[in-house]
Amino acid sequence: MLLLNKLLPLFFLPFGLVCGLVVCALWSKKWWPGLLALFILYVCSISVVSSPLIGWLETRYPEIPLERVEPADAVVVLGGILGPRSMAQAQPNWLETVERFDAGVALVQSGKAGHLVFTGARMPWEDRETTEGVELQRLAIARGVPPGKILVTRLIDNTATEAAAIAGLMKEQGWRRIILVTTGWHMPRSVLLFRKAGVNFIPFPVDFRSDRTRTLSAIDFVPKAEAWQMTETALREGYGWIFYALPRP
Repeated sequence: MLLLNKLLPLFFLPFGLVCGLVVCALWSKKWWPGLLALFILYVCSISVVSSPLIGWLETRYPEIPLERVEPADAVVVLGGILGPRSMAQAQPNWLETVERFDAGVALVQSGKAGHLVFTGARMPWEDRETTEGVELQRLAIARGVPPGKILVTRLIDNTATEAAAIAGLMKEQGWRRIILVTTGWHMPRSVLLFRKAGVNFIPFPVDFRSDRTRTLSAIDFVPKAEAWQMTETALREGYGWIFYALPRP
């Protein structure tokens, strides 16, 4: 089921559409599907398109200064922070979402909460001996967070199971409110799922990708791999939000 959830959106993302149109062009021996594929490839690869898309998600829950965050029982940092383990294992292989970890540690060390929670993320196809949460626990201790303040949830594989795991942990610990830390573009879907799970939380988004302060320039119309990735990310998150927002029978 998890693999299906990961693969199905591909058919509705730019990559899937471009591949489908290329196949259609080769099969039908017509030029217009190929031309449309090139158009989609170009439009989805320019910052003038990708930045507003990802920015729309990020503006749902704007950045909050740390000093203005209200106290809570725990800080919960959502997974997706570490990449594949390096062969030397000397240094952690951080993904570009490392700000989630930094923010979680900073919130606890500033006294905003008494506990720091990492989720036990591990995908079935990952060659990882422990969950990501256990590895982040070790790294947080190295940053000076007392071991007794850090908890790791049960095994999870997506944001929906993260929300369910945190709801159960809060009930076990008697917590009334948490601070939820995740990437800005990921926060709208996280908020939806955590509310559905009955979790009382304060959103604390980090790692913002869109730059709403700079003026439009010619470089924004030049195709870039980074812009393509942002477009795909924004659309995938939008599709995910719609999927979970739909009423269930």
